[in-house]
Amino acid sequence: MTRRMPPLNALRAFEAAARNGSLTRAAQELSVTQGAVSRFVAQLEGWLGLSLCTRTRRGIETTPDGAAYAAVLQLAFDRIEAQTRRLCERPADNLLRIKLPPTFAFRWLVPRLARFHALNRHVDVQITTSHQAVDFNREDIDVCIHSGAGPLPDGTCRRLFGEILLPVCSPSLFRSIPSPRAPTDLRCHVLLCSMHRPDDWPLWFARAGVRDIEGNNGLKFENSALAYQAAIDELGIVIAQRAFVEDDLRAGRLIAPLPLRTATANAYYLAHAPSRRATPLIELFERWIIAQAAEMEEAAEMLPAMGKRGASRYAKQTARPQTR
Repeated sequence: MTRRMPPLNALRAFEAAARNGSLTRAAQELSVTQGAVSRFVAQLEGWLGLSLCTRTRRGIETTPDGAAYAAVLQLAFDRIEAQTRRLCERPADNLLRIKLPPTFAFRWLVPRLARFHALNRHVDVQITTSHQAVDFNREDIDVCIHSGAGPLPDGTCRRLFGEILLPVCSPSLFRSIPSPRAPTDLRCHVLLCSMHRPDDWPLWFARAGVRDIEGNNGLKFENSALAYQAAIDELGIVIAQRAFVEDDLRAGRLIAPLPLRTATANAYYLAHAPSRRATPLIELFERWIIAQAAEMEEAAEMLPAMGKRGASRYAKQTARPQTR
């Protein structure tokens, strides 16, 4: 079947002009004259038989038809560009490109990455952190870590572990103030949270049966990793994901002053593009990270929680004697 398509140069000129909102900037991008861009846009409008944009003092504005057409063209050109880059810049067989949320990277993967490298010294790992969901059609990513209530819709996923929430803080926090004995006692403490996770404190308090404490009125941080560090530095009590603070709990940098743990509906998944067959390198990393997740879950069951007795005992041991 013969494709009925407008001239490619006319499509490129209009897409660039619509995206830049200017014939001049489009001409600079395409390395042609402004007059050439104008003629190409006029050619496309003539071919389609409708108006795509209008000229203004500041540049151009697309018509409703033009805006819809430009959006489709931009998506198509983005995909062509991405696939062309993949073909022209085939990654080395030993390069693994991973995209994952910042806190997962800082608090879980990076501390374990030395183990992977020790076992697989031939593998070069390239890490990108972002809260944005991956788009395998537009990004040069081999695998990603997805967080959500279900698997990534357009990815082949393997579940790693779920989310368990618990309040944690520095044991030194209770040198001068009493440790909480019940969830309601938290109203007397500074509460820490991540701006990306505003539902964590409300969920935990709801499970605790507490309705009158707003956990997000304390100190807020851009991501959970910063909030956890603030807790280590004795700024207050943070609502944490168990998987990301277990090393600190085990080392004594953090304690869990209250025993309640709350599961969320979310989990973490390893995903790769379903349109691309998993390479031996992806399969190697998948086996390793699944084993690491299973090892963490097994260790978590053996990790004794430092509840209110432990926090109270620590406070008594470290409290300064009062003078009379």
